Amino acid sequence: MGIAELFSVAGKVALVTGGSRGIGLMIARGLVDAGARVYVSARKQAEVDAAVAELAKHGTAVALPGDLSSHAGARALADAIAAREPALHVLVNNAGANWGAPLADYPESGWDKVMALNVKAVFDLTRFLVPQLSAASKPGDPARVINVGSIDGIQVPLLETYAYSASKAAVHHLTRVLARKLAPKITVNAIAPGPFESKMMAETLRNFGDAIKGSCPLGRIGEPDDMAGVAIYLASKAGAYVTGAIIPVDGGIATTK
Repeated sequence: MGIAELFSVAGKVALVTGGSRGIGLMIARGLVDAGARVYVSARKQAEVDAAVAELAKHGTAVALPGDLSSHAGARALADAIAAREPALHVLVNNAGANWGAPLADYPESGWDKVMALNVKAVFDLTRFLVPQLSAASKPGDPARVINVGSIDGIQVPLLETYAYSASKAAVHHLTRVLARKLAPKITVNAIAPGPFESKMMAETLRNFGDAIKGSCPLGRIGEPDDMAGVAIYLASKAGAYVTGAIIPVDGGIATTK
């Protein structure tokens, strides 16, 4: 098998949640550029439409808004995909939320919001789409679930984002549990990003960007190609024998603490 074929995702069908911006958009763009048909989902119709309009200049992208903050919302998105695609090769669970507050003041509503979207939605959407993922599986080329965790789920973060870091650690372990359960037809892996340009990271990078770069062994924050590359690897034949892995994409920051 040649290198181009080994890393090809041409003709595969993918769903990327939280795909209208940030890391989700980086992954969606990489998959579209590599020849996949990508369904982009996020809560706001206008943002999804804008992302798809840009992605469609490079390949096939389809807008499919959805609100994953509830069980019913996850079910609705899964049903919408099932109505359009009998087989789903790649599911990227990227939609997420953050909440920062001092320990004494941390609100129950913030904790519940983060846990519902960052953990429960990953679990719900994955299990609801098992029939479509199983239908896409072939011997030696299983369907793929790619969960987006965080290095904050590996190391203790500096900021008081208690629910976020706990939720990402939960995503990492849920990844391993689902990898065992869904094999051999479906692989389940997680990407644990470090600092990348995104709306969620914007304020942190404004305030601490130089310090973050200084603490990174590779001396920079992540770029879109860094995220696209690992997602394409996991989604292609090159990653077919990898499951239950948590892959830090952080320039080595997780090795420093």
